[in-house]
Amino acid sequence: MSDYIVTARKWRPMRFEDVVGQGHVTTTLRNAIATKRLAHAYLFAGQRGCGKTTTARILAKAVNCPNPKDNNPDNECEICREITEGRSFDVLEIDGASNRGVEEIRNLRESVRYAPAKGKYKVYIIDEVHMLTKEAFNALLKTLEEPPTHVLFIFATTEVHKLPATILSRCQRFDFRRIAIHEITANLKSIAAEEGLEIDEDALLLIAKRGDGSLRDAQSIFDQIVSLCGGTITHQQIMGALNIVDQEVYFRVTDLIKAKDAKGGLALVEELMSGGHDIKEFLGGLSEHIRNILIAKTTQSTDLIEVSDVYRKRYAEEAQRFSIPDLLRLQRFVNGTESSIRWSAQPRFRLEADMVQMVTMPAAVEVGELIQRVEELKKKLRSTQSVSQVPIVSSVPASFVAESAAARTVVPAQRPMFSKSSFVRSLPIQPPVVAVPIDSPQRPSITDGELVSRWHELIQEIRQQKIALGSVMDSAMPLGVNGGIIHIGCANEFQSSSIKRNKDLLSEIVQKVFNARARIEPEITPLTQKQAVPMKGTPQVHPPQDEHPIVKAMIRELGAEPLQ
Repeated sequence: MSDYIVTARKWRPMRFEDVVGQGHVTTTLRNAIATKRLAHAYLFAGQRGCGKTTTARILAKAVNCPNPKDNNPDNECEICREITEGRSFDVLEIDGASNRGVEEIRNLRESVRYAPAKGKYKVYIIDEVHMLTKEAFNALLKTLEEPPTHVLFIFATTEVHKLPATILSRCQRFDFRRIAIHEITANLKSIAAEEGLEIDEDALLLIAKRGDGSLRDAQSIFDQIVSLCGGTITHQQIMGALNIVDQEVYFRVTDLIKAKDAKGGLALVEELMSGGHDIKEFLGGLSEHIRNILIAKTTQSTDLIEVSDVYRKRYAEEAQRFSIPDLLRLQRFVNGTESSIRWSAQPRFRLEADMVQMVTMPAAVEVGELIQRVEELKKKLRSTQSVSQVPIVSSVPASFVAESAAARTVVPAQRPMFSKSSFVRSLPIQPPVVAVPIDSPQRPSITDGELVSRWHELIQEIRQQKIALGSVMDSAMPLGVNGGIIHIGCANEFQSSSIKRNKDLLSEIVQKVFNARARIEPEITPLTQKQAVPMKGTPQVHPPQDEHPIVKAMIRELGAEPLQ
């Protein structure tokens, strides 16, 4: 009875054209051998199980084989057999993780001086080269840059970003790509045919998808399934062996979303938990399911969907039930749940809550449709306003309207100065109410009447923000409003400079009190004790300048003198 050999080793490629999915690499290497343009160092980078070490061995055999066939090793001579069996003195495979120190690299530097025993080249294959230490890389630099003519270095790594730039610049780099699902499926199908196994297309596709771009991983899963199922392998057997969530479950989720069935969503979570399925695997499959629907909806085709023909037809039908905004929102929601579930102390509870939220989520509205609705509402509003214009009340005296118009046309430089009391007396006791049309804009600024009637309120608000500034404003008087500018009368330069320094703060307080934007402009105006502003219906008499607390403090502490 012969020893069993796993599929990944038994069916390891022996020629360049047998390497699956890396034609861009193998073609370049064969041409380099044919034209005798071999580099002294190669770097093979790519994910696990994509053929890096296998290609390195084929290259080592090809450059040493005495009887190559179409730039491929014949795999029949003694040198090829020794390399294949791993007993050649001319091809040394070194594990970078186990021989990562500077001492091992120094020994390598000593050994490269000796000529090969049988072949033309002495080939050093260092796997997982990124595991070498910084000192080991530094020790390798000079030898790597100018090795003997009979030495060939081949480095393989899955984490090329960890290699120093000095190493990368001395190597000819090849990036091995992920192997496509259809290429893995074709390889497994040929192996099954050679082994005399019966396996359906859905089962092959499922194994290839579980390989995640790695042919070696897919072949390992293939070995596991053959051990379980024997000579006949079906899709359902693989589902049970690998505990994979059935594709029908994901179609049930989208059915629940369309039906807004939260109870059914919770029942589905219970079914998954009782079946022992992994939550992360379920969410990953659901994300792929929504992606497939989105692809079918966007492209109006199922060519980019990696499923069997039966499910391709179902995805084409499912795409008609959803809009693109809904699918994008569902995709983001599932991805968010998938990211947060790993940090949750109770993943099941989080999945149940998110399932209910996702199932009951209202349909999204496209931006174009929303804009169209807004435009329609605007048209209806304009048509309504044009019919329901309200005329101005006829009880307003014509003289008042004429006077108001004249007052608004006065040039600021010609505006007469007036005291608080005279300004108040000039205002009407009860201004007439004027009905404004519906579509007229709101009043842009503060009126003189509002300024005087709410002056006390403004002073109190200023005191709450800055008490010293409130005292200064309390000793000033409002002169009027013109063009969004509130003119304030000040008795001296001190009051005027204080107001100017706090213009921004005063503008914010005015905005808060009057709900209108205005700028404060102080003007020095002589004031007398008789000038007053009515506050809350009671006249308020201001003390003389010398009696003001701030002025007293300035005279007492700073020796200030009143202005003449």
